[in-house]
Amino acid sequence: MGDAAMTTDLTLPMPARLLIPHRPPMQLVERLLSYGDQAGEVEALFPAESLLAAADGTLDGVALVELLAQGYAVIKGYDDLLQGKEISKGYLVGLRKLRLTGTARVRERLLVRIRTVGSFEGFAVAEGEVERDGVAIASGTLKLWIVGDATGEAS
Repeated sequence: MGDAAMTTDLTLPMPARLLIPHRPPMQLVERLLSYGDQAGEVEALFPAESLLAAADGTLDGVALVELLAQGYAVIKGYDDLLQGKEISKGYLVGLRKLRLTGTARVRERLLVRIRTVGSFEGFAVAEGEVERDGVAIASGTLKLWIVGDATGEAS
C-alpha cells in the first residue's frame, strides 16, 4: 500500500484538497461526498472573490467545465488511494457533448456527479454533470490523459 493511502483517513465526506493538486484560488471543489464503482459526487462552492466570476457574481461557463474536470480528479484520487496507489496526475485533453443549460453564481452550492465510463492506455473517459438545487446546469463527456497510467487496465 502506498504511503499516501496509509496516512489518509478514507472516511467520506473527504476534503478535496487531499485528493487533487489544485489550491485556491484554482481549487473549485470542496469535498468528496460519495464514491462507488469509479463514480462519485463532489461538492463545490465558489467564493465571492472567484477568478471565474463576472462582476455581478455570475460564473463563466468555463468554470463549469473545470468543475467537471476537478470532479473527475477527486474521484480518481480517491480510487487510487483505495487501491493503495499514489494519487495520479492527469490532464483534460478533450471535451464532447458539452451542454451548458443553466448558470451559477458565487456562493451557490453546486454538486458534481462524475463517473468513469472507460480507460485505455493512459487515457480515461468520464461523463458528468453539474447541478444547482437538483437541476443540471452543465454536462459533458471528458477525455483525460492520466500520467504514467498506460497499463491498459481500468483505473
